[in-house]
Amino acid sequence: MTGCAAIDRLKNIGEEPKLSAIENPAAQPGYKPVQMPMPTPQPATYHPNSLWRNGSREFFKDQRAQQVGDILTVTVNITDSAAIANETQRSRTNSEDSGVTDFIGSKTIKNPATAILPGRILTADSLSSSDGKGSVNRQEALQTNVAAVVMQVLPNGNLVVEGKQEIRVNTEIRELIVAGIVRPEDIQSDNTISSSKIAQARIAYGGRGQITDVQQPRYGQQMLDVLLPF
Repeated sequence: MTGCAAIDRLKNIGEEPKLSAIENPAAQPGYKPVQMPMPTPQPATYHPNSLWRNGSREFFKDQRAQQVGDILTVTVNITDSAAIANETQRSRTNSEDSGVTDFIGSKTIKNPATAILPGRILTADSLSSSDGKGSVNRQEALQTNVAAVVMQVLPNGNLVVEGKQEIRVNTEIRELIVAGIVRPEDIQSDNTISSSKIAQARIAYGGRGQITDVQQPRYGQQMLDVLLPF
């Protein structure tokens, strides 16, 4: 697979990255419909000589997204920051010194025997210390809009939406993917919804192209990072 990818890159030298074709996400391998706990569906009842239906959310036609295939605009506004700092210090000093002044009557024994007999049984010193510091300083900001398509309507009326946007700038493609579950009531009158109101939100922003290739380590370096224990 790596060799095929390298051959494709050699074929595209000097050309701009190609945009992906418009595709149906539900037809992709591994796609699974969303399964969520749902209340018991309530059957609709109609009254004679009346335009109103029990359980209806609207009397006049609403232009906001509500059915599979409808499009709505997701406003992505993420501003996140975190700062964490901690420090731990530890120090210990030990000293041991044990001895005898008269070892088995050493004073009564003349030289050179006194030089052989020990005057100190144990002399030991130890010193240990540790200093650990850690800090995290993170700031993220992402503000953009992306059109999403209603992929599924859940039994309780919530909408499963998914949107993908690709922008090519010179030889670099920027990708933005948004997916999640929204309530129809949270959709604004202009058919927009904030990303903060999307449940199970999945937002990915990245890119591919020559700049991204240069920023990433080579395959060999990535393998060494995984295999080498040091």
